[in-house]
Amino acid sequence: MAVTTKNLPQLYRFCFLMTGDAAKAQAAFQETVREAATRSASDEPPPDRLWFFRDARWRCVALGEQGIQAEPGMLEETEISPTAPMQIEQLEPAQLALWISAAPEPQRSALALFYLDEFSLTELLSLLELKAGEFSELICGGRRQFQAWLDSTIAYYGGEAFDDGQV
Repeated sequence: MAVTTKNLPQLYRFCFLMTGDAAKAQAAFQETVREAATRSASDEPPPDRLWFFRDARWRCVALGEQGIQAEPGMLEETEISPTAPMQIEQLEPAQLALWISAAPEPQRSALALFYLDEFSLTELLSLLELKAGEFSELICGGRRQFQAWLDSTIAYYGGEAFDDGQV
């Protein structure tokens, strides 16, 4: 099989970022691994580790279409702050997952894959079926939107972070 056990935690993290829900992430993850095992048993193993993330992506997108949907609209954007790393350190993993999972497709997939820090640019473009300029726009816009959300959620002043209690 093309995936190793070291890739499985990243595959689950990807599913969690995409869905923002542990149960949905587990379902997408398990179905992807089950499909890979079935293919392998039929002498048609997944060709590479990217297959796992592609398969999981579409399963997560389908799961995300069930239940409550975020309303489309323009989110506020702001320039990335030098204090962003300190603000991000204050986040719980579930907060980041909820924010990313609320993004529209394909921005949600681009952000989830980008924040895993697992893939080269060529691999990202292949997984997302995007051109470099499209990917750049999605990431840049998403990072500025994320910074605006961070600023409204976790203020950072002179070495201290202040959480206003929003998720």
